[in-house]
Amino acid sequence: MTLLAALDVQSIRPRVLLYPLGVWVVMALVAIVNGGFREIVLIPRIGSYRGHVLSTALLVGAILVISFVYFSRTPIDYSQSELVVVGVLWTVLTVGFEFVVGYVEGTPVSVTLGQYDVLAGQVWIAVPLTLLFAPLLFGWYLSS
Repeated sequence: MTLLAALDVQSIRPRVLLYPLGVWVVMALVAIVNGGFREIVLIPRIGSYRGHVLSTALLVGAILVISFVYFSRTPIDYSQSELVVVGVLWTVLTVGFEFVVGYVEGTPVSVTLGQYDVLAGQVWIAVPLTLLFAPLLFGWYLSS
């Protein structure tokens, strides 16, 4: 059985994905502010690595709060397949955004990919994983 078959893609209502797209824009703006806070406040005070770790934790917390608020207040009754698609959408948009920003800034792809290297002590992977699972977690939890 393929992943798409398991998700029951035919039952997904494209219209209900517009609201989560708007929520992602809010999260992207929060992430940009968080990045500025990291560079201006955290890194000068606690150092680069600890600043990145704390900044990642703050962003994960913000994503969880925003996701909880959205799914607790939305009148839309999302199916499990739609929640999975929302998580994938948020994750793909975020990772894509990171690579586009890196390209515009002239950052080598290897450096951007290095942010996902858990074995090198990088913690950024927590952000896309949170984006992937938050809709399913809160959408499922709050609907039951």
